[in-house]
Amino acid sequence: MRPSESRFLQELVLYAASAALSCLVLFAGLRQLDPNRAASKKALENKKEIAKRLGRPLVQTNQYEDVIACDVINPDHIDVEFESIGGLEHVKQALFELVILPLRRPELFSHGKLLSPQKGVLLYGPPGTGKTMLAKALAKESGAVFINVRISNLMSKWFGDAQKLVAAVFSLAYKLQPAIIFIDEVDSFLGQRRNTDHEAMTNMKTEFMSLWDGFTTDLNARVMVLAATNRPSELDEAILRRFTQTFEIGMPDRSERAKILKVILKGENVEENIDYDYIATLCEGFSGSDILELCKQAAYFPLRELLNDERNGKASSGPRPLRQPDLERALVTSRKVKKATGMSRLGSQSPPWSMQAEPDDEEVHNAILEISKLMSRIVGNQSESQDS
Repeated sequence: MRPSESRFLQELVLYAASAALSCLVLFAGLRQLDPNRAASKKALENKKEIAKRLGRPLVQTNQYEDVIACDVINPDHIDVEFESIGGLEHVKQALFELVILPLRRPELFSHGKLLSPQKGVLLYGPPGTGKTMLAKALAKESGAVFINVRISNLMSKWFGDAQKLVAAVFSLAYKLQPAIIFIDEVDSFLGQRRNTDHEAMTNMKTEFMSLWDGFTTDLNARVMVLAATNRPSELDEAILRRFTQTFEIGMPDRSERAKILKVILKGENVEENIDYDYIATLCEGFSGSDILELCKQAAYFPLRELLNDERNGKASSGPRPLRQPDLERALVTSRKVKKATGMSRLGSQSPPWSMQAEPDDEEVHNAILEISKLMSRIVGNQSESQDS
């Protein structure tokens, strides 16, 4: 081989090596600068975990499905069950028949179109009544993959990416089925369409509805859209039509409040002689979330007594059990807070379920009625005496 040819080959090999090294450095730099790098890593871990649980090979996803996969929740990691929710027995029974059974035993619903699984379920009602807890319990009881859709993950500064992310929600759910697509506060995403809406938001809604209709034609797809809202009147009519089943999660009555108290205080350090029915009667107008906060406030009274005993030099082995007077004392504070927040909302329009009269307001109303009756009798007696 001539010296010139040998030199040419050396330069060629050196050039190829430098080019390969430059490409490697560029590729590594771009990976470090990728804004979705952390999301892709988290998505890969979620996919491995779910694939192991479902006994399937690793699901192949694209970059948009990786963004949605970060919000996939393994039902084994959900600690909320139907037993963790006090009351709502008729709602839980209906959800078991309409949602859990089709996801657990699809063969029972494969005979004809009338028994096809529900593709849309809406939970609506006042705040704090347990809508989100019901959604978690549904995913836990059914064993379905839970996709908690966040609107912030669907937004993108690049034109057209929002529609692709919406499509990735359904395509990923189809790959991971049985799956539940959960949208909390759905009115903020699928609200009524107006002329003032941004074009990107309108395109997202249209894409979501078209893909949703696509799943309703597939009887074998075990994918369901579950939504919760406090304002069902704000939803678009086309969206309401696609929710084939709607459940109102209203304020609990006295018996349901007693069940909620028992569920909350189960396993806690409490005295056995607590009258749950009496406390439930005093909690008129309280939601499940309000009762939980009430119990949390009451749990601080034994702790405060323990701290006071330690300051005074008294030895104590631990906080005493929670007593019924603790709940009654916390109830006074809770009523003051509810009354103050209710007064601050007088200027705003409230939903029908918030227009409930407090017991104090009823007493004042009855007193005014008695005074008016007494005044009418006095006026009537005076007019009779003048006539005579």
